[in-house]
Amino acid sequence: MRICMAGACGRMGRRILEFAAEAGDIEIAGAFDLPQNAGAEITAGLECGRPQKVVVGGDAAAEIARAQAMIDFTLASACLGNVRLAAAAGVAAVVGTTGLDAAQQAELRAVSADIPVVYAPNMSVGVNLLFKVVGEVARILGPSYDVEIVEVHHNQKKDSPSGTAVRLAERVAEALGLDYAKDTVHGREGMVGARPSGQIGMHAVRGGDVVGEHTVSFISRGERVELTHKAHSRDNFARGALVAARFAAEAAPGLYDMQDVLGLK
Repeated sequence: MRICMAGACGRMGRRILEFAAEAGDIEIAGAFDLPQNAGAEITAGLECGRPQKVVVGGDAAAEIARAQAMIDFTLASACLGNVRLAAAAGVAAVVGTTGLDAAQQAELRAVSADIPVVYAPNMSVGVNLLFKVVGEVARILGPSYDVEIVEVHHNQKKDSPSGTAVRLAERVAEALGLDYAKDTVHGREGMVGARPSGQIGMHAVRGGDVVGEHTVSFISRGERVELTHKAHSRDNFARGALVAARFAAEAAPGLYDMQDVLGLK
């Protein structure tokens, strides 16, 4: 399978290229990043003893056209342009970029009429299992349990709350018949009064080099049920992105998430 890496010089891009070089069934057919990084050389495969040079291209469209699947870990402002180029070339897209607003997500859905698009805020197997379990737990416990979500990330993360935390809250809202946009409170300050029922609390913590931690607490009188996922490194996200790329390269046009990729639906 031939992949093209969008955001090749970033932390996630480099890890994905490393694992792509390690895999026996993947060819790194293209790579691109910000215009000022065109021509840069990345050495992938050092860890597995099969080093190869990856040259960052300056023409995103040409880099994408050589692949079967484009993997995008860039910025929300750049992501949709890359996906449009993939659609024009008939290349599947795997989008791990977070921070997309409602209009950008709607455009992803529109583009997916022409190509397979896997869009997931988190491509970890463990996190996607958490997405599934959180909805089931919320449904079983019901509205008598208050739900609070705490996410912790490194101090360089740009979006808040994380895309993973948003998806967790959406899953809870779906299970309880709530509206994420209306019923989620992001932090609390001042004399806010007693906590109302039917509210989802969201709290973002930033510091140091934390890769990612997410905890969903279901709190009632006399007990608390907590579901937590802690990422030790970005490697699980990178491996998940390649699993998604394999899926996308053979899928029919449509909008998918990692629940589809992993058969959790």
